[in-house]
Amino acid sequence: MHDIKALRDNPDLFDQLWAKRGLEPQSKKILDQDALIRKAGQVVQEAEAARNKSSKLIGAAMAKGDKEEAERLKQEVAGAKNVIAAMGAQVESEKTILQDRLAGLPNVPFADVPEGEDEDSNVELHKHGTPKNFDFKPKDHADLGEALGMMDFEAAAKMSGARFVVLSGALSRLDRALAAFMLDLQTGENGYTETTPPFLVWDKALYGTGQLPKFEEDLYKTTGDHYLIPTAEVSLTNIVRESILDADSLPRRMTAHTPCFRSEAGSAGRDTKGMIRQHQFNKVELVSIVKPEQSEAEHKRMLGCAEEVLKRLKLPYRVVELCTGDLGFGARRTFDIEVWLPSQDTYREISSCSNCGDFQARRMNARYKYAEKDNRFVHTLNGSGLAVGRTLVAILENYQNADGSITVPDALLPYMGGVTLIK
Repeated sequence: MHDIKALRDNPDLFDQLWAKRGLEPQSKKILDQDALIRKAGQVVQEAEAARNKSSKLIGAAMAKGDKEEAERLKQEVAGAKNVIAAMGAQVESEKTILQDRLAGLPNVPFADVPEGEDEDSNVELHKHGTPKNFDFKPKDHADLGEALGMMDFEAAAKMSGARFVVLSGALSRLDRALAAFMLDLQTGENGYTETTPPFLVWDKALYGTGQLPKFEEDLYKTTGDHYLIPTAEVSLTNIVRESILDADSLPRRMTAHTPCFRSEAGSAGRDTKGMIRQHQFNKVELVSIVKPEQSEAEHKRMLGCAEEVLKRLKLPYRVVELCTGDLGFGARRTFDIEVWLPSQDTYREISSCSNCGDFQARRMNARYKYAEKDNRFVHTLNGSGLAVGRTLVAILENYQNADGSITVPDALLPYMGGVTLIK
């Protein structure tokens, strides 16, 4: 959500920043609507003042026995009430229209975010690690997993359809080991509090983090009033909704390992084979709630926490900053981490770390105590630390051997019950 006062003060800046995201100027429509609401509200206030004044005078007129004046004043009160009811309804209607308009507009990027229309304009910041030179043709993770007999897409399709998988044996153990390793790293060394949040949320929670109303087609809704979470970002961030936090409690850092559910609307034909793009997948999420002046430093810190997972696993990766045309709806700046996949001879996204500024906080009404009579909106950040399934994919492909076996990374050996080679 956007600060209407800030928009009134500097509409041209908002239009310039929205233009970087490919949007036409929006401020005039918004401010015209805002002016209409304020004018109607003023009429309501004037009518309420007139009603109150006339109501007081009725008693005085009755005391004097001036029934004619009392009747006239009663008519004025009735007229004022009609104005209040009519204009009050208009105010609420216009507020709803304005709210819907603001809710549908994406966050504004920071001024120095690279400009561009799509992912082709994203800017590489740095690389870590060198892709391995295989003395054989590396296989795709799906071929490796199926050959091991531990990755079954056919069985999953029989019960759930496309974009699902059944893992078993050592690969299922590896999936569990990855999640435990990620959680231990983030809680034991990076100061995140492990959290187990709900996997089902109301629409207001998804509105708060920006998935609703714009991206409803990508969500799974129950027959009741709940949605399955597309990411633990939703649950973790909403923990502070409708709250006034103690300033000394910030920054607040949380992490969670949860399943995530996405319909993948609009991704038909993309990554149809394997585990890259699934309707259900596991992810370790990182969320930070901070003061405004902390958010940019926290963003870089969060990125480093996510990168450390890949460093410990010795997986080659690169970091890119997303251009304005590739930014997510609620983000002001986003860093993506892309891991090397030998079978595709390219880097693929495995984590996305975003600074949302106060955009989500305004939608959730999440504030902190700045001064005795001054509560300010917090800033929220989120990132994958990491997507567990995609990390498993990267391990299968980067640690594969010529015979189809998979060497277990050293960092995961304490979690694998003595298994050093999956075969």
